[in-house]
Amino acid sequence: MLQIKGAIERVVFHNQANHYSVLRFRLRDNQIITVVGSIPNPAAGKELELTGEYTSHPQYGKQFAVTSHVEKAPLEVAGIEKYLASGLIKGIGPGTARRLVAHFGADTLKVLEYSPERLPEVPGIGQAKRELLLKGLSGQREVQKVMVFLQGHGMTPAFAGRIYRQYGADTEAAIRKNPYRLADDVFGVGFRTADKLARELGFLTEEPRRLAAGIRFVLSEAENSGHCYLPLNVLEQQASETLEVPPALIPPIVENLVQSKHLVRLMQGEETRIYRRPVYAAEAAVAAKLRDLSRLPVPFLSESLDATLAAFTERHGITLVEAQRAAVVTALNHGVTVITGGPGTGKTTLVKALLHICDARQWSVYLAAPTGRAAKRLHEATGREAKTVHRLLEYTPHAEHSPFARHEENPLRCDLLVLDESSMMDLTLMYHLLRAIPLGCRLVLVGDVDQLPPVGAGNVLRDIIATGLMPTVRLEVIFRQARESLIVANAHRINRGEFPYLATNRRDFWFMAQDDPEKVVAQVLEVVGQRLPKLYRYHPILDIQVLSPMRRTVTGVDNLNLILQQALNPPSPGKGEVQTAGGIFRLGDKVMQIRNNYTRFVYNGDVGNIAAIEGEDGEITVAYPDRNVVYDLTDLSELTLAYASTVHKSQGSEYRAVVLPFTTQHYVMLQRNLLYTAITRARELVVIVGSKKAVAIAVKNSKVEQRHTGLATLLAQAWLL
Repeated sequence: MLQIKGAIERVVFHNQANHYSVLRFRLRDNQIITVVGSIPNPAAGKELELTGEYTSHPQYGKQFAVTSHVEKAPLEVAGIEKYLASGLIKGIGPGTARRLVAHFGADTLKVLEYSPERLPEVPGIGQAKRELLLKGLSGQREVQKVMVFLQGHGMTPAFAGRIYRQYGADTEAAIRKNPYRLADDVFGVGFRTADKLARELGFLTEEPRRLAAGIRFVLSEAENSGHCYLPLNVLEQQASETLEVPPALIPPIVENLVQSKHLVRLMQGEETRIYRRPVYAAEAAVAAKLRDLSRLPVPFLSESLDATLAAFTERHGITLVEAQRAAVVTALNHGVTVITGGPGTGKTTLVKALLHICDARQWSVYLAAPTGRAAKRLHEATGREAKTVHRLLEYTPHAEHSPFARHEENPLRCDLLVLDESSMMDLTLMYHLLRAIPLGCRLVLVGDVDQLPPVGAGNVLRDIIATGLMPTVRLEVIFRQARESLIVANAHRINRGEFPYLATNRRDFWFMAQDDPEKVVAQVLEVVGQRLPKLYRYHPILDIQVLSPMRRTVTGVDNLNLILQQALNPPSPGKGEVQTAGGIFRLGDKVMQIRNNYTRFVYNGDVGNIAAIEGEDGEITVAYPDRNVVYDLTDLSELTLAYASTVHKSQGSEYRAVVLPFTTQHYVMLQRNLLYTAITRARELVVIVGSKKAVAIAVKNSKVEQRHTGLATLLAQAWLL
């Protein structure tokens, strides 16, 4: 590690959320270099002592990557003026900074720190201005005091800034009392970070507060992996390993957490299940509401059904097969109905028929889906308005009580609700939806249960089907038009555990054999950038989506995005771009929102293109299919390049063409439902670039991801009440 000293010449970029900064930095010998790293509150003129190392960026060249820094007061008059003019201290702008330095010169900072009563000597600074300056200086001193405390105990500047925003001047006292509260209170500061700080502050390994925080952390991590609970023996083992303490210390702490109602213990046969209380409450509420919806009679008088369906056939030129007709009757006569089936089996046609019948009866109907992409597809397929679940429930960010305006006390007003892509619904979102559905409304869950499970905790659709308590219609007949598609045929073959037809010359399904990962990447690049645009006039960015099973490895999403960006949207004179902690965003780039932002109404997985970059340090405008969204530089951590995406992130989407690198490098992810999900994202063409061995491994691996969920059990119990 090297140490360098100098002053900030210019702030090129700064992310207020994580403090990642790109600076032009003047060394003591007047050489100007580029500095990158986490530096809170950077401002021109600030003098810093930096520790780090020189690195080489493929586009921006030599940079100094900072690992730690110490702030020094600027000594030169010009540096002092830049520092004060930066806006870092509230009440001091460029004009005031110029007047202060002109009057006090090199002693300006000493006067501000030790003799603020002299401020009125400066023309234009009266009593009100003086009080504003003193308040700003006081706040700055508080920040620096907290930063010194936290960084002195190994906390990074990025986390230190977040922590200060949470607790303010009380930061040190709050953390010394219980550093483990950080994991609950401050986004991004998980248990491991809080634990490291606690150990710095002298907390013992076997401290009960540490053990309790660690147990809750293990359960939260399990939820991030899709589980709703952990068996007690699994929890004890994982907590012991995570906390590095003897297993015997865990059961008493679990008991205390159960008694204090932080955790819930549920006995199921010989298994003891441990939940975090909010998750158990959601699972129990979902089970109870499904029971109540199912039990309330909703008889449908079907004497006019034949005539209504005949009118539907005449209008749309579509005749329902017997299974579809039976599904329509089932959905109309039950409070909750599940309709599942693969591509080409007529799920959308069935929904259209339901809508036609409801219109004839003048029923109120809502169409919904978990994501914006899925809602858009449902709208395009039916010609009717379809909303995301969040929009349907009128999500309001920062609401005082419930984030959703629709709930038991303000329910939806509808006779039938169709939820498409219901396999994507996690437990929490299903809980909020069911709260808002009035008794007497028919709920129709439409989805493909053979696809990947939801990203969040739970496996709601699969659990509902597993109970057999609510009518489930599985559509299996593939219609003639769909049978002509090799995409559909292969999807069903894969789902049955049969090896797909890997043709090299079929219009809608190609296989390009290649074992070497580097050559796979080269072929993907050639297919996306040249072959498909030439043969089918596909736009390489707008019409083609590269999907990969994993983020890492040579053929993973991260590497593919860098290579595809360079090939499809290279830098050029006058083309705006912004460097961020995660890489470079360039005008025209394909990008994805990676977390739900309900204020802007963009959601995890939404894909758009960068339509404008305003100035070197300005805003970025992303054009999504239904709106333009403006991001300032502090928001860019919500975006990632999307030339390539994981298969999991593609759920609910449809693309004209999918290019899928599929190699044994992805061994741990080679599962049947992943391959099935990937190829069913394509509307017109699938291109697999990889090895037949990888395809065979995936087809044979029918093991569905086993999640610890209790919904099926709770549904069965609720049915007995």
